[in-house]
Amino acid sequence: MADTTTNLQLPYLLASQAQKHVTHNEAIRLLDGLVQMSVIDRDLTAPPSSPADGDRYIVGSGATGDWSGWDLSVVLYADGIWTRLAPRAGWRVWVEDEGALLVYNGATWTSLTPAALQNMALLGIGTAADAANPFSAKLNAALWTALTTAEGGDGDLYYTMNKETASDDLGLSLQTGYVTKALLGLFGSDDLRLAVSDDGATFFDAFSVDRLTGVMDQPRLPRFKGYTNYDNYIATETWTKIAINNTEYNDQGAFDATNNHFVAPVAGTYLLGASLLYKENSATNMKMRGRLVLNGSTEIKGSLGEISGNHFSEATAIWLQTMVMLDADDTVELQGYFRNSDAYFAADHTTFWGCKVG
Repeated sequence: MADTTTNLQLPYLLASQAQKHVTHNEAIRLLDGLVQMSVIDRDLTAPPSSPADGDRYIVGSGATGDWSGWDLSVVLYADGIWTRLAPRAGWRVWVEDEGALLVYNGATWTSLTPAALQNMALLGIGTAADAANPFSAKLNAALWTALTTAEGGDGDLYYTMNKETASDDLGLSLQTGYVTKALLGLFGSDDLRLAVSDDGATFFDAFSVDRLTGVMDQPRLPRFKGYTNYDNYIATETWTKIAINNTEYNDQGAFDATNNHFVAPVAGTYLLGASLLYKENSATNMKMRGRLVLNGSTEIKGSLGEISGNHFSEATAIWLQTMVMLDADDTVELQGYFRNSDAYFAADHTTFWGCKVG
């Protein structure tokens, strides 16, 4: 019968042995050093000057002094002496100063933190991954940073996302409470698109960029061009709203042709303009004026214009243009005026237009 156990080399109590408690206590001391193993350090090659009872180390290569010849062994300081615990394949140990878990592979100690993770089916960080989200992370911050030239990189960082065909979707889904509020990416084509939503069901395209030309479109941008389809009679010296009662285009339905005015759908800066074409009624020596009016009563600064002298019917015109800050639901209308004589603002070429620019 052997004197020690096979795996941990603990001493047996022998049948004819005297002072069996000595052998028993030695086995207990060895177990105390081996079970739930944690070492202070794994780089020292000589014993520390003032070890505490129970301290354990992995001996570094090239050991000297009391540790000479014990390279890579675990050593235990107990009862004033160092005891060597020769490692065997499969031993695991926690290294306190590194916060690292090691395993002995029969020749050396290696980290249980892998250098590479390949072909994993699921990975969850701070949360559980599942089939729908095979990579899941629950955290408050994340960092991607370039590998510098000093570290062997080139200082660049590219984050690549790829889809199989142009008709597939590729993008970022931005959510609040797991309800999608914005989508940014290539959806159903290779043109870049940003769409927003309040409920995660109905989406509005904020912009799209044509991949062939780089031209950006804002399909929800408030913009309009309206015109009058009949000659508007204007009495002498009377500011009168011109009946801009038709539109050539009217994105977002911002122009109200029934009430002949533009209604700002959202607050912002708007570029507005108009053209007013004169049509004779009884004389041509009048002064033709035009302006844009906010909320039916306030003349918008920079929008007032006048032409004096003889006018030519369906040839003399005024062009107005200005920018103005509008609040949501503000209205803007086009008004005309004649001095000296009444006249008309001509059909089709008397127009009012605008768009949001900021």
